[in-house]
Amino acid sequence: LMKHFYSSSVSEDLGCRRGEFSRKHYGSVELLISSDADGAIQRAGRFRVENGSSGENTDYAPGTWHRTDVHLENPEYHTRWYFKYFLGKVHQNYIGTDAEKNPFFLSVVLSDQNNQRVPQYHSILWRKTGTQKICLPYSPTKTLSVKSILSAMCLDKFEKSPREIFHPEIQKDLLVLEEQEGSVNFKFGVLYAKDGQLTDDEMFSNETGSESFQRFLHLLGDTITLKGWSGYRGGLDTKNDTTGTCSIYTVFQGHEIMFHVSTMLPYSRENKQQVERKRHIGNDIVTIIFQEGEESSPAFKPSMIRSHFTHIFALVRYNKQNDSYRLKIFSEESVPLFGPPLPSPPVFTNHQEFRDFVLVKLINGEKATLETPTFSQKRQRTLDMLIRSLYQDMMPDLHKGNNMRNRRSFSDVLPESPKSTRKKEEARQAEFVRLGQALKLKTTVKGDTTANVATTSFYKKEPWESQSFCSNFPHEVVCADSWGQSLLVSTDAGILLIDDGQPSVQVFDKTLQIKQMNVLEALDLLIARTDKGKDSRILVFRLSAVQKDIETKKMIRSKYDCRENKLERTKGCHLYAINTHHGNELRIVVAIRNKLLLVTKKYNSHNTLTSTFLLSSPESPVEEFQYIREICLSDPPVVMTLVDGPTGDSDNMICVAYRHQFDLVNESTGESYRLHHIETNRVNFVAAIDVYEDGEAGLLLCYNYICQYRKVYPFSGGSPLVQPSAYDFHFSWNQVPYAVVCAFPYVLAFTTDSIEIRLVVNGNLVHTAVVPELQLVASRSDIYFKATAAVSGSSDSSSKELSSKSSPQTPTAYERPEFPLPSLEGEVPCKNLYKIPLSNLVGRSIERPLKSPLAPKVITTTTSSGVTSLPVTQSLSLSRMEIKEIASRTRKELLGLLDEPIPKTESAQKLKKVSRRQSDPRQGAVRSSSSDRIISSSFEGCTERRHLSTSSDPDTSANREESSPSSYPFQLISLYDEDIIDLK
Repeated sequence: LMKHFYSSSVSEDLGCRRGEFSRKHYGSVELLISSDADGAIQRAGRFRVENGSSGENTDYAPGTWHRTDVHLENPEYHTRWYFKYFLGKVHQNYIGTDAEKNPFFLSVVLSDQNNQRVPQYHSILWRKTGTQKICLPYSPTKTLSVKSILSAMCLDKFEKSPREIFHPEIQKDLLVLEEQEGSVNFKFGVLYAKDGQLTDDEMFSNETGSESFQRFLHLLGDTITLKGWSGYRGGLDTKNDTTGTCSIYTVFQGHEIMFHVSTMLPYSRENKQQVERKRHIGNDIVTIIFQEGEESSPAFKPSMIRSHFTHIFALVRYNKQNDSYRLKIFSEESVPLFGPPLPSPPVFTNHQEFRDFVLVKLINGEKATLETPTFSQKRQRTLDMLIRSLYQDMMPDLHKGNNMRNRRSFSDVLPESPKSTRKKEEARQAEFVRLGQALKLKTTVKGDTTANVATTSFYKKEPWESQSFCSNFPHEVVCADSWGQSLLVSTDAGILLIDDGQPSVQVFDKTLQIKQMNVLEALDLLIARTDKGKDSRILVFRLSAVQKDIETKKMIRSKYDCRENKLERTKGCHLYAINTHHGNELRIVVAIRNKLLLVTKKYNSHNTLTSTFLLSSPESPVEEFQYIREICLSDPPVVMTLVDGPTGDSDNMICVAYRHQFDLVNESTGESYRLHHIETNRVNFVAAIDVYEDGEAGLLLCYNYICQYRKVYPFSGGSPLVQPSAYDFHFSWNQVPYAVVCAFPYVLAFTTDSIEIRLVVNGNLVHTAVVPELQLVASRSDIYFKATAAVSGSSDSSSKELSSKSSPQTPTAYERPEFPLPSLEGEVPCKNLYKIPLSNLVGRSIERPLKSPLAPKVITTTTSSGVTSLPVTQSLSLSRMEIKEIASRTRKELLGLLDEPIPKTESAQKLKKVSRRQSDPRQGAVRSSSSDRIISSSFEGCTERRHLSTSSDPDTSANREESSPSSYPFQLISLYDEDIIDLK
């Protein structure tokens, strides 16, 4: 029992690890030097080397990786907004100059989010520094102005106020601006290297490749004839065969890819440097090196290739013995981190998975390279030139425009004006839409869009896919936290305990209004902030006492039954925070206006704690907490997070957000240090998330559309070093979130109608899921959210009615949501609770089922003869240690190693009593409500074989079926424990 309360549960472990991440998974920077056959140094360069080994112990089995971890970063069907949402639809475009006299363009369209009946504004700001995209909510009663949109984009001062552009030709120019973000199609070099070749001249001089190289090319794509080729050509000659007669081509997730294969490009016996081959491969950003030979032979180094343009090399080796490929990635030092990280070891036996991994890695690598100074400065100069040229062309026409139309709002499709003017406006809009649709069709036919992405990998299971947890949940949710596999929810009807597939149980009545809560299973504590204003308090409960009330149905507590659970000095609090990694000491910081109250849980030795709990465990744990000190701030904090110091001794910090800044406050001294200052006029603080990169503290500061990572270095004399560093980075959300959840490698932003999923290490967008009427419920372990669902299926008529001039066209397959559709007009909307398992996001499997306070646990045991096995329903009062003791002794008895019978310990008596109640040997299956497992049994003596099948892993039971039944006469299976104990 003590182990249940004072050892970390799986949910606690995962919840603590969610904020831990490491860049070591993406390789380390090394100085690579290449030399010739005589040992003379030729070239040297600094590259980030990824070989799949992080140099540290991980929870992953060697050579395993999840297919769901392989994602295209910043996919075009999520980032090319103008093509997707604007082109071919009625929208508005504006032109202006900022305070520094730099021209800019603003495009705004009112549309629904992927036909999900979530009307919102999509806005794009075009500047010489790049494009900025945001979504703004639509309100039928509140008109949105141009200045309010630009203010949300941190553009408040203008040299010339924005004016609307009515000419339909502007769509073509803006599409050209969007294409400067990078091509949707790619060309990659493929260089064949024989064993022992150390120079690029030798590699480029190979006329033909080996059989394994040909198989590798066949894996990458199809062999096409260049002459007359009408698809993407990647710079190759498709008329006169001057660049060879054939090449390798493929389409991957909507991207056309042409490979420049060294052995397929023209070969010249007179030219030892093979300039024609180098002209193509040397000008590719990414090059694959296929190297023959054993692992012990001299390895390829990027410095062997003389190219100032190639930034990424993918080294591929083929092993004939086990028919596998080994991958190694070299990235020039200036290239930002990109995924997916290589498995450990980086060996692929599944060739199709290897192909997908390589193509995604190379596409992400080329996109990352375009962000290096070499390419970003060129792109910025080009963008600046295009914007200035377009500005000069458009300004004379603006003075001829109708001033009445310039003053109209975004929500007005047709302005209030005389009938003749309305007819002209209708004709202008019709021409505007016609030209946009023609331009969209032309772009699609030309192949400059990923329109055919719907045909690839749509049914791939993604780690953020949700599971239904509770259907038709009628209550308003205030806050919640997970308790094992259950959910403790504060609602307008009181505090409820909800478990999947079971009726909810009321724990507290509605007189107790909990605004914030934390369930700490490892410490047997429930911490809650109740009421509001001057009556607000911090309450602490013992989970075991709450669970006892649930099991015995003794009483439903009210506000007046919790007087003994109030923490002293906490009256009037409006916020509190606890430390994420609560090891020996739990710290609570309570904010009461501009004062911070530090409270800790008293530390007791294990023996004292055990005896106290067993002999006289009080129902209220208030006496276990002690007041430490009070810290005064200049303003009341809006956001508060505790940051663990490297030693935990007088170097713990508190991150607070107020006014226009994030500050760090030393818990011991109360001194504050400026962490980040925000320059905008209006600040909407979202979160400050403590993350730990290789054990060193860092913070994700989230406000407005911005997410800023700041690393907090080790403390020097009690003061943190918070100066900017190369490790800091920032990115922008497409929509202002109200909550942000970190689950490495992902960071998820929750808005009122979507979940935006990005990578922690670089902020790149991975996916945007549309979830109408979304409310995040809990996220400490598994992520729970509330959303609407349709009572009946959607009808064709209603969907046709939605297709109007101001809404997007019918989405293709890749735009279909993973979540249920919202309710249609005339239907009664219902709210459901959904769960995203944290183990899916962080890539770690849960080793044992989580303990649920509601669900009974099912185990199996034997009678004294050991012949039959009966299902046993057991409560939480049976500990893991007791089960292991019984299992160990039962194993010895069945093996004949123990002459005396099992002693009638308290644990054995528990099992015996429950066994007598379950006396029907004809029962064929017992289903556990706390997990989706079925224990199948056919009670036929000692030769029976029990199989444990899991719905999510059918291969497990299949593998067990192959074993001989006689070799496994019995298995003691405990769903309470993670172990499956074979009793032979």
